[in-house]
Amino acid sequence: MSEIQRFRALERKVNVLQRLAEVSVVLNATFQLGPLLTYLMDAAAEITESEGASVLLWDDQKRELRFEATTTTQAGMELIGQVVPLQGSLAGRCLVEGEIIAVNNTGSDPRHYAKIDEEKQFETRSLLVVPMRMQNRMIGVLEVVNKRHLPWTEDDRDYISVLAAQAAVAIGTVQMVTELQRANQELSELDKLKNDFIAIASHELRTPLAVILGYASFLKDEAEGRLGEHADKVLESGLQLRRIIEDLMNLRYLQQNASELVLEALPVSVVVQDALAEVESLLEASQHQVDVEIDPQLIVRVDRIRGAMAITNLLNNAIRFTPAGGSIRLAARRHDEASEIWLTIEDNGIGIDSTQLERIFEKFYQVEDHMTRKHGGLGIGLSIARALVEAHGGRIWASSAGLGQGAVFTIALPLAESTGT
Repeated sequence: MSEIQRFRALERKVNVLQRLAEVSVVLNATFQLGPLLTYLMDAAAEITESEGASVLLWDDQKRELRFEATTTTQAGMELIGQVVPLQGSLAGRCLVEGEIIAVNNTGSDPRHYAKIDEEKQFETRSLLVVPMRMQNRMIGVLEVVNKRHLPWTEDDRDYISVLAAQAAVAIGTVQMVTELQRANQELSELDKLKNDFIAIASHELRTPLAVILGYASFLKDEAEGRLGEHADKVLESGLQLRRIIEDLMNLRYLQQNASELVLEALPVSVVVQDALAEVESLLEASQHQVDVEIDPQLIVRVDRIRGAMAITNLLNNAIRFTPAGGSIRLAARRHDEASEIWLTIEDNGIGIDSTQLERIFEKFYQVEDHMTRKHGGLGIGLSIARALVEAHGGRIWASSAGLGQGAVFTIALPLAESTGT
């Protein structure tokens, strides 16, 4: 080999290595399978000076190897989707054995699967097949077809091996991303199905429950003695069931986004009155005394519906854990140092152990053992309240002197004027 030939060979190697470096960057930045395969095949054909290339991917579920993409003429496009047998084809053998196969004359090689050539009227004269694997996972094979200047060289093998290794990682990543997107879509659909079911079931339950509560209230007012006691039990159980149904309907608010809120400047007292209206029947049934001390001049930016819902959940909690005839006090004050309003809901109920003050805001957490607990509920009311408050840019926490000493829940919300209104 002359000096000029050596120089040209070296120059070609440098160019190919630069091309492989470019390919690596592109493959790692492409997360759509179609463009990725097209770029891969073009690079493979260019580097080996061949007429075209094809990619065959392994379907692990169906246990099939089939053409996924090709650049071998318009007739060759009909190859896409065609299944290639693992036994009796060069591509199948390459995948199974994990070895590069180079054939300079496919017509004289019995391992060549000629059926597809005959069906698609395409002539495969020479073939270089390289396995694509990511760790121990089979991805597929890369085929380069009809080299213009035979034979296949060791450089061809080395270059395509590097290219196939890069492609395997890129294709495997795209497949995993696609599977993750599909899984997320399925989860989203399941979540929607769950929400739809809960909404329908809750609606269907509320209609007959309203009738039951209506008749129970009527019987309670009219009946005396034992019959009146039975009516009380029916009414109490009906109200408990209504709280559970409301909890189910509010499950979606566990993931409340701030962007979904419709904020307006409102007095805290207005939002509190909305919440008290929601629990009016519960307060009457439990005979709790409620005191409200809120300055109507205290203004916050709040979503009226969601803000009232957060307070309603705290009131439901206070009612549930305060014995009949107990007291509940709502108060609000301005906290100038933090430009906030602190709204407190205080009860004289069963209190909270200091070790539970943080955990009570966890989803579905119950202080009482589920087998022996005396108080109802799904354990999501406080979680929803926290999600709603935090969506407003606020905070929520609980304090208690201990068991039997009652509890105080505090909501901190930004003052309206601190937001420029």
